[in-house]
Amino acid sequence: MTVLGPYEKARRYIERHYNDSDEARHQKRKLNPGPIITISRETGIGANFICEKLTEYFNSRAIKGYDDWTYFDRELMEKIMDDHHLPEHFKKYLSEEKPQSFDSWFSEILGVSPSKLLLLHKTKQTVLNLAGFGNVILVGRGGNIIAASLPKAFHIRLVAPLDFRIENAMMLYGLEKKKAIDFIREEDEARKNYIWKYFHKNVEDPLLYHAVINTSFLRVEEIAEMIGHCVTKRFPAFFEK
Repeated sequence: MTVLGPYEKARRYIERHYNDSDEARHQKRKLNPGPIITISRETGIGANFICEKLTEYFNSRAIKGYDDWTYFDRELMEKIMDDHHLPEHFKKYLSEEKPQSFDSWFSEILGVSPSKLLLLHKTKQTVLNLAGFGNVILVGRGGNIIAASLPKAFHIRLVAPLDFRIENAMMLYGLEKKKAIDFIREEDEARKNYIWKYFHKNVEDPLLYHAVINTSFLRVEEIAEMIGHCVTKRFPAFFEK
């Protein structure tokens, strides 16, 4: 059996639903989309490992026609590119979460770089398009805020002590301790600023989430099972009894 990587799974999900020749199945999913999970995380958590286990958990329990769970992180940015036919050089702006400097603002006025608000609008469109079919886990990019009003959305925040995340970052990215500390602090601040700048929300506000999980107390499999149990209980129609 071929083991697919996250990018390939995301690509197949997109092809299945956005280029689907089976009109009846296509309409069924549009009329009754599956749940959508959003994950906000502190830097150094290792969210991709959790998402992998979570998709396995859901797909092993899903009813027929809803066993195509996948997650979008960097792949989400690729989907935005495909959705809106943006030039390749726009990709670097999509990945930026830091607030604009005066220089970048000035370059927008001159037409050198795309408007951040335009890209934000397209990000929102893509999140809602994916939610239109469901069975997706969206990591970051303010997905919980964009999908806040969707009845089948479930929002998770993953946190952990700084020391735990430093060790994780050193292992995941092959960084020395000093660089890992700097990386985590810069990324955490950038994400916090991104959410505040564009959504006027505090990313650390627990009221934005159904659950906040301290990942340092649990193994990856336990975290996935905890989230999975909550979701299957909340949306039982999409999972085998």
